[in-house]
Amino acid sequence: MTAQEIKDFCKERNLTYKELAKYLGLSEGGLTNAIANDKITASIEHSFKMYQRILELENDLKDFEELKNLLEKILKK
Repeated sequence: MTAQEIKDFCKERNLTYKELAKYLGLSEGGLTNAIANDKITASIEHSFKMYQRILELENDLKDFEELKNLLEKILKK
């Protein structure tokens, strides 16, 4: 994983490094230094990938909730 991938992710999601660091359980300075020096440790990479997975699962859950609501609506008719 590269620092550029993290930068791009933050840009896409309109996240600050401070916000991302909070979600990853890191200090803002630690994350900023890792990105600035392009030295993404295995633990940062793992935390980042887990955070991405959580976001994917939350999105899937929203989709299933919408489907559930639609099915409930149909079955009431």
